Amino acid sequence: MKTYRSRLKRAVGVFATVAVLTSCDKTIEEPQRVGYVPASVDEKAGAWKTYQLTSATEIPVAAPKAVSSPEYVAELASLKQKSASLTKEQQEAVVYWGAGAVYRWNEIARELAARYNIPPAYNAEGKYPVPDAANPLADPKFPFANPPYASRALAYLSVAQYDALVAAWNYKYQFKRAAPSKTDATIQVALPVSSIPTYPSEDAVVAAASVTILKAMFPGEVPYLEARMKEHRESRLWAGMNVESDLVAGVDLGNAVAAKVMGRARTDGMAAANNQALTAGMIEKAKERGLREVWVSQELPLRPPMLPNYGAVLPWNFAKADLEKLRAVPPPALDSPAFQKDLEELQNIQKNQTREQARIANYWADGAGSYTPPGHWHRTAANVSHEARHSEVRMARTLALLGTAEMDAAITCWDSKYYYYYPRPQQFKLKTSVGLPNFPSYTSGHSTFSGAAATVLGYLFPDQADTFTKQAQEASVSRIYGLIHYRFDCDAGLKAGNEVGNYAIVRAKADGSGL
Repeated sequence: MKTYRSRLKRAVGVFATVAVLTSCDKTIEEPQRVGYVPASVDEKAGAWKTYQLTSATEIPVAAPKAVSSPEYVAELASLKQKSASLTKEQQEAVVYWGAGAVYRWNEIARELAARYNIPPAYNAEGKYPVPDAANPLADPKFPFANPPYASRALAYLSVAQYDALVAAWNYKYQFKRAAPSKTDATIQVALPVSSIPTYPSEDAVVAAASVTILKAMFPGEVPYLEARMKEHRESRLWAGMNVESDLVAGVDLGNAVAAKVMGRARTDGMAAANNQALTAGMIEKAKERGLREVWVSQELPLRPPMLPNYGAVLPWNFAKADLEKLRAVPPPALDSPAFQKDLEELQNIQKNQTREQARIANYWADGAGSYTPPGHWHRTAANVSHEARHSEVRMARTLALLGTAEMDAAITCWDSKYYYYYPRPQQFKLKTSVGLPNFPSYTSGHSTFSGAAATVLGYLFPDQADTFTKQAQEASVSRIYGLIHYRFDCDAGLKAGNEVGNYAIVRAKADGSGL
């Protein structure tokens, strides 16, 4: 996590200082994100459709004390003291978290995904140990945050944030407790103050929900996550934005919602996603369908295939019965002109790759040590939402629609990969410099993830739809330039991703948000 050293300005308006900082992706520079008054407070968001909660009122929240009560007056006095004089470190924490709870916790999740995106190495016996959730810091560390794992972690995180915020918005506008500085104008505030009621605190709701999910997804990071949550919570007091009871109510609500979301995670089929016993049957069926040469690991010793049963994990935006309908059409036979044509394209690129092709291949590689293609698109979505000055609940909606679509894209793609078990270009003497994926070739994961993301984001931000489409197309063709995929892998992946994204759009149109 970076330290943002920007001078804190005690003002209700948006911060003027903007610094250029390098993001997790070493090739991209982004402006420092700072707080703002949302373009819309989305006061009706408490009625939006949730994912796991039956309704926004499923988890009760007690009414707050009146602003005239002795208890609240005492809270205001305490807040006034805490926000009156800040250290440099406290100022930096206020600026950092002031960029937005949803924004920052998604950023933290991506950084964790990158940190854990390390394939296990083989041991002295020539075997690849499986990461152990019960001993997450042993070698190899748990989890191996590969693209399907990262997509799932980000999906559950975003759904928990969204459901918790919808519930919070319901109670905010039921109780209508104004910001502390609107009750006592002598309280110094360090961030923009909007008209959104403060009870329960949206920051506390998001922090608690996020930490519950991320502890489960990255169990070796519990102390780190608890420390981040403590800093986030205290930053709201230092900034003069919330009294203690706002925060307590938010934490309780966020914890309760995340517990319900984790109930789904425990039963979604992920526990059986790495069932290696299934691969022999998958290979036999692929051969019965006419495939004369199946995919095999190109590593020595042979690495077991990554998550061969991930296609059986429970999707979000369509029924499991619809998965066969989304499965890609059969790829070209290995002795067909269509296969030969696309193989020759790769052979020509290998001999005559341009600098621009190499640049595109490396930019979109998103391999080991990165937060993977789903994380790449989550960063894009979070930035666009921030630039649109979305409220916390609307940004959470954007990321939940994207996150569930990206997880659905992984399920769809992995279903096709292990259904067809198609060999990779490396089995035909092609070499790559952008990683060596340890799973079948057809269809392209990058293409499927990117097609889904561009479809969802193009719907949510129609003025930028062309940009997202072009980015998805470039991400897709990058796998051809990197000699990772045949063109037919990529074309089929983009098509499947678009179809997956459309399922998320159907949900979006019916969620009551007005978009």
